[in-house]
Amino acid sequence: MEILSVLVVDDEPGIRSGVKRILAGHTVSFPFMDDDYAFECREAASGEEALQMLEEELPEILLLDNKLPGMDGMGVLEIIRQKKMDIMVAMITSYASMEIAAKATSDGAWDFIPKPFTPNELKSSIDLITKQYFLKKIRSTMKEEGKKIRYQFLSVLSHELKSPLNALEGYLQMMKDRELGEGLNDYDAVLERSLQRVEGMRSLIMDLLDFTKIRLDRKEEKIEHVNLRERAQLALSTIKPLAIQRNITIRSTGEEVFYDADPSDLDIMFNNLLSNAVKYNREGGEVEVSVSQRDQLIEILVKDTGIGMSEEEVSQLFKEFVRIKNTRTKGISGSGLGLSIVSKIAELYGGHIDVNSIPDTGSEFRVILPLS
Repeated sequence: MEILSVLVVDDEPGIRSGVKRILAGHTVSFPFMDDDYAFECREAASGEEALQMLEEELPEILLLDNKLPGMDGMGVLEIIRQKKMDIMVAMITSYASMEIAAKATSDGAWDFIPKPFTPNELKSSIDLITKQYFLKKIRSTMKEEGKKIRYQFLSVLSHELKSPLNALEGYLQMMKDRELGEGLNDYDAVLERSLQRVEGMRSLIMDLLDFTKIRLDRKEEKIEHVNLRERAQLALSTIKPLAIQRNITIRSTGEEVFYDADPSDLDIMFNNLLSNAVKYNREGGEVEVSVSQRDQLIEILVKDTGIGMSEEEVSQLFKEFVRIKNTRTKGISGSGLGLSIVSKIAELYGGHIDVNSIPDTGSEFRVILPLS
């Protein structure tokens, strides 16, 4: 249970003690909240005393009488606004006019509690303010998460792009200085490594673009009646050159299944699953993708005979910017976004993704999508 601090500012001792008594055993709970909220009250008899207490420690909630000796409640509220103090304020007043109400609201007051008030009226106002406090906390968390994601984007870009750019610069300098000879054939290996670096950077940028598309507002999505087997075969043809290089057999099985979705979402899903199945496979291995329908569920299954994963590695697999690092994955490039993108796409359509994996044997990725 979370305890919220409440500062009661009123020149009437009876009002202050009454609020403390009413809130002493009161708790607030909503179905969408993780924890219940209880309250701990402090008192101030004037606006000046309240401001001094606010400088020392900010409460979560301020119950502020408008008619106070010396500085009135509106004056206190104005200073709170100017200093950008993060407090949920409710005005306690016995003569609120529309003008005062409008001014108080513009200065940040969340509610008005008329005098005299009943215990139920006070509790109702506290319930409303607590709900708003909870929602504000969620918004703040989401904003911080957004900052964290942006920071992670920049970190990944700077780290992942710096290495291939340095390598490209070095290769170009070798060619400029003719370090390996005067003939173009002398630089075949250098050109091949340069192209690999460029492909790695392109893959990272595409992952970041896909990830951004999935996270942002999806107003641009275009739902079509899509043949999933055709999308799987299209993804296979895209990944086939890499599979040939590594002598990996890739095939598509299963039935024709149609699904209402944005085709680009499905392409992103298939491309990520199949490219991973090839990248993390062994030389001469196999990859199989199948699509099937059972009752009201669609199953997309991608199996490989690759390096596999431990249970601990599987538990981290669908987190953003997470890459499995061990002796078997050394030298395999990636952004750590591909599978988190697949997971988010599945969730957008009300589905999910599961994985079964055995180290040094292979992995099975299973995406389940509801037809509805």
